[in-house]
Amino acid sequence: MRTFSFLSLLVLSGMLCRLPAQTTTYINVHVLDVESFETLQDQAITLEGGNIQAVQAMKKFKAGEGDIVKDMEGRWVIPGLVDAHVHFFQSGGLYTRPDAFDFRAIQPYEQERKELLAMAPDLYQRYLAAGLTRVCDVGGPMTNYDLRTQSDTLAASPTLYVTGPLISTYQPAAFQIEDSPIIKVSGPEEARALVRKQLPLKPDFIKIWYIVTGDQTAEQNLPIVQATIEESHAHHIPVAVHATQLKTARLAVEAGADILVHSVDDREIGDDFIELLKEKKVSYIPTLIVGDNYMVPFKREPGFTAADFRLAEPFVLGSLMDIRHLPEGIVPTYMRNLLKSSQRFPSKQPLMKKNLKKLVDAGVNVVTGTDAGNIGTLHASSFYSELSAMADAGMSPWELLKASSLNAARMLGQEDEWGTVSEGKTADLVFLSTNPLDSLSSLQHPFLILKNGQEFQQADLIRQDAEALAQRQLNAYNARDIDAFVACYHPEVKVYGFPNQEFYTGRETMRKNYSGMFEALPDLHCELVNRMVQGNVVIDQERVSGLPEGKVLKAIAIYTVEEGLITEVRFIQ
Repeated sequence: MRTFSFLSLLVLSGMLCRLPAQTTTYINVHVLDVESFETLQDQAITLEGGNIQAVQAMKKFKAGEGDIVKDMEGRWVIPGLVDAHVHFFQSGGLYTRPDAFDFRAIQPYEQERKELLAMAPDLYQRYLAAGLTRVCDVGGPMTNYDLRTQSDTLAASPTLYVTGPLISTYQPAAFQIEDSPIIKVSGPEEARALVRKQLPLKPDFIKIWYIVTGDQTAEQNLPIVQATIEESHAHHIPVAVHATQLKTARLAVEAGADILVHSVDDREIGDDFIELLKEKKVSYIPTLIVGDNYMVPFKREPGFTAADFRLAEPFVLGSLMDIRHLPEGIVPTYMRNLLKSSQRFPSKQPLMKKNLKKLVDAGVNVVTGTDAGNIGTLHASSFYSELSAMADAGMSPWELLKASSLNAARMLGQEDEWGTVSEGKTADLVFLSTNPLDSLSSLQHPFLILKNGQEFQQADLIRQDAEALAQRQLNAYNARDIDAFVACYHPEVKVYGFPNQEFYTGRETMRKNYSGMFEALPDLHCELVNRMVQGNVVIDQERVSGLPEGKVLKAIAIYTVEEGLITEVRFIQ
């Protein structure tokens, strides 16, 4: 048997160390450079591990022996997207903010929080499915830090940036609880102490809730804001501030705030404020849609998008229509009246959009954020609605992509690490089948998502079991959205009266039968009374209201699911 000397082993190990690592190259792609606003045609992107090793023209690319080469056939690639303002202590559903709408008699808040913690890994995957490879949770209970630790152990998750409780000048009574997401401090020293309490957990930023109640002035609470910022900056931690009034926003920025997490919504901003933001290098997250979304539960037409039905957590989405069947006495009269009325609270969006356009044109670092988790602003899917609102404010597709990637990296001081499709950056990439510069809808259907160089398909990231599909079709029924409804059914679905009376066959016949009913019955609503799940069969006990002459239909529906679609329905009435 041949033996090796110690010297021979050293030489061999040195040779092995110098062997090049295996690489993966995605060829025939068009790279959207969000920094230069240029499209680099016919490129090859080479990855080694979780990083981008090279981005070069196809004519310069030459594969090494053993390297993996994947032909992307002319698809477009953008940096992984970022939602810079979410809250994982909120679900986006009806029961998640008892300080706004108190339905704790139906869903105890402790139960809501417990369910959210269990739901978190599923929400991570939904964000990744939406092309979001990084997410910033800008305030919640101390368990936020546990979520970041959990996320770091999961491959199918965006990178989470978190902070703990909002250091606040006001605390709603509903949040006077253990491990509260919002903590009122009475003075500067309490504010400093709350910053120091979080230091061992390594917050990515500190959050201030700069609220001025009716009996206060902005100047009265300013010392708390100043102390929080000073203490945070002393430990090299950036500070994000909720300050929606021009006065509080100005005072916060003058005190050293790094991020404004909402739009100024009480008056039009002037050039002096814009110059202040630029001078201080403050990032601005507009969160345009969240305020109006609090009205979603009270609308006959809730306005859910196709992305909401596909990507949002279906049981949370369904809760937003629960007001229609909650018991008398639980829902205040004014809420029930809103369901029957076209009256709506005045929207602040027009002013916020006007301010946003000014800031973008002036070169302020605008970053996309949704405030997802608040009532009606659903995790993951709301990102596309926020982009649409920002586009309506006058932002170009290039500006939107930059706000959703590179600008977020700059906000966090990590632009050298990620945010563009560039050599040396982390391989967080989204491959698209069509050009997002032509239509932002391209973003909703990514061909391939890379997180740290690992590949994911959108369909594999979304829960597709029988119960979730049954809930999706129920949500679409209650929203009277015929396209989302029939999308849950097989093209040759068979519909029976129990046990074997054949009613009809086919998705198109179903469309004809239900579309007329959806148009004619604006108060149509199906309450899920009970549900059983046996493998691929879901049995729902239902109560349907909003029918002619006030009739109420009680029925049982038996759904059979195969390969992600409902193939049979049997009704017992």
